[in-house]
Amino acid sequence: MVRGKTQMKRIENATSRQVTFSKRRNGLLKKAFELSVLCDAEIALIIFSPKSKLYEFASSSMKETIERYRDHVKDMPTQDSMRAEDVQRMRQLAAGMAKQIELLEVAKRKILGEGIGSTTMEELLHIEQQLERSARIIRARKMQVYNEQVEQLQAKEKQLATENAILNEKCRLQSTETKERESIFLLLEDDHEDKTSDVETELFIGQPKRRTKKDRSK
Repeated sequence: MVRGKTQMKRIENATSRQVTFSKRRNGLLKKAFELSVLCDAEIALIIFSPKSKLYEFASSSMKETIERYRDHVKDMPTQDSMRAEDVQRMRQLAAGMAKQIELLEVAKRKILGEGIGSTTMEELLHIEQQLERSARIIRARKMQVYNEQVEQLQAKEKQLATENAILNEKCRLQSTETKERESIFLLLEDDHEDKTSDVETELFIGQPKRRTKKDRSK
């Protein structure tokens, strides 16, 4: 017979609940004993029944095992203490970043020429050197960008010149072909006129001649 799967929830029936407690308590005590013997583990097991009845098992001394547990837990940082340390560390980090931001703001204002009334000569010379160094970097970058733009324009000019040359060559070829067609057409037209002028015709334009008797007799 297949046993049904036990649902992990409180058993409502008091008798069934007591039977299940007794069976599983004994099984748990047996497993604790076997684990201590087979693996040479120090085990202390404490069980309180629903009616507050105590059941316990200790592989050696219950008191010594509990003291060992307390010493071990005392040395381990708890989750709350770890959270407090993390919060303190984050606060210190935030305070340091705020101080750095404040110093950077002061330095920026001094570079812009603001708030330098109490600045010493050494600080002024340092600011001047920073500005000169920044100016050199900016000029170098400006020349680099200028040269890149000139190279791009030169490349564009070369491309346009090539395209213009191609278009001029196409126009020249088209013009030559048009002239050749016109010359052939003129030659054909002249030849046609010459052939037309060589044809004889008896067509007479004018008043008809009167025929005489002599002509009639013929």
